[in-house]
Amino acid sequence: MTETLEGGVAGAPGAEPHLPDAVRQRVVALVAGALSWLPFDEIPQTLKKIARFAPNRRARLGGPALAAQVEADPVFRQRIAKKVLEEAGELGEALLAGTCPASADPVEVAALAYLSRPEGWLDLVEATTQAVQAGERSAAVEGRIRDAESRAQRAEHEKHTTRVELDKLKAELARLRTENAQLKDDSRALARALAEAERKEKRASELLSTEKGRAAKAVADHDAEIRRMRAKLADAEGALETARHTGRDARALGDARTWLLLETISQAAQGLRRELSLEPADRLPADFVADVAADLPERLGTSARALEASDPARLDQLLSLPRAHMIVDGYNVTKAGFGELSLEQQRTRLVTGLGGIAAQTGAEVTCVFDGAERIHGLPPTPRGVRVLFSKKGETADELIRRLVRAEPSGRPVVVISTDREVADGVRRHGAYPLSSDTLLRRLKRA
Repeated sequence: MTETLEGGVAGAPGAEPHLPDAVRQRVVALVAGALSWLPFDEIPQTLKKIARFAPNRRARLGGPALAAQVEADPVFRQRIAKKVLEEAGELGEALLAGTCPASADPVEVAALAYLSRPEGWLDLVEATTQAVQAGERSAAVEGRIRDAESRAQRAEHEKHTTRVELDKLKAELARLRTENAQLKDDSRALARALAEAERKEKRASELLSTEKGRAAKAVADHDAEIRRMRAKLADAEGALETARHTGRDARALGDARTWLLLETISQAAQGLRRELSLEPADRLPADFVADVAADLPERLGTSARALEASDPARLDQLLSLPRAHMIVDGYNVTKAGFGELSLEQQRTRLVTGLGGIAAQTGAEVTCVFDGAERIHGLPPTPRGVRVLFSKKGETADELIRRLVRAEPSGRPVVVISTDREVADGVRRHGAYPLSSDTLLRRLKRA
């Protein structure tokens, strides 16, 4: 098949060459652009719908149709070739003249040659195809080279990373070996300590067995000593019974000596009172404690005077002592005896009962409650009973201890409280601690 282009250039017959993708895309782009310059009636019927699009959209959406029309319609191709050669300028003129600038784009040259088909256009297309393929191969080779270099760089990086990790693992292994050696040393030391502890335990067990034997022997000796003392006590009781019959004269002599001693002490006390000019005191030590907020200094003579007891008779014995003073932890007693009442009723009931004890025994009685700032309208107190309330920042326990410390050494002081801390504290200062139950039983008896 021989085709002629306006301008008088003839082409050689033959089958359509296979165009590289780049050349085919450029041919489609040139055809899509040239459609805009063709009269609408010269555009093939199959391309009239595509011709309404913009050039870029024609190439994108109608590319296959444009390529097929150019390949199948020589007249349409010649019209397109004329327009694109005019647009190509010097390159189009050179191509028609059979020359091709060395600096021209091979793809552009092949696309123009395919459309215009001058003499030798197949060679141009073939040369361009080979150049494009060579470029593609070169690009592929360069891509492979870049991939190889990238893989080499990654391998080098991984090698470096692996070396660093290996160094870390070696350091960690050395540390673990050091720790393992230390743990082995610690384990051996613990084993030695365990063996030593077992030896000590065995020795302690042997000593314990020995001490148990000694204790058993001591108990047996103690029982024997008790039996011997009981025998001596029986002998002493017999001797005492004998002495009762024979010692009346000696008793009379002893009574005379005792009377003489007491008379001498009494006269000496009277002389000492006259010498010191002591007048009867109108205030008692507890009165001073009620007015002073700070603790008074410790007194001498803090030996314990009595042990705890719960028998009301023991309370009567203590209150029968000369100038006895009973200090009562108020709420400690009321909550143990009649806690179901209100606080005001508890105070009234306790103070009334203490008034009866003060009247019966003649002892000084002080009842201590917590929190004076919470009390409003205190009832009158019975004669012989003093009611004190702890000040702000002070508890009843602290006030009781201050009262005990204020008393002179030698005066019998009885403290009624079930609080073990209070009892232990006042006992160290020479007071007699008794439980609240003791006073409650005494009040019920009254």
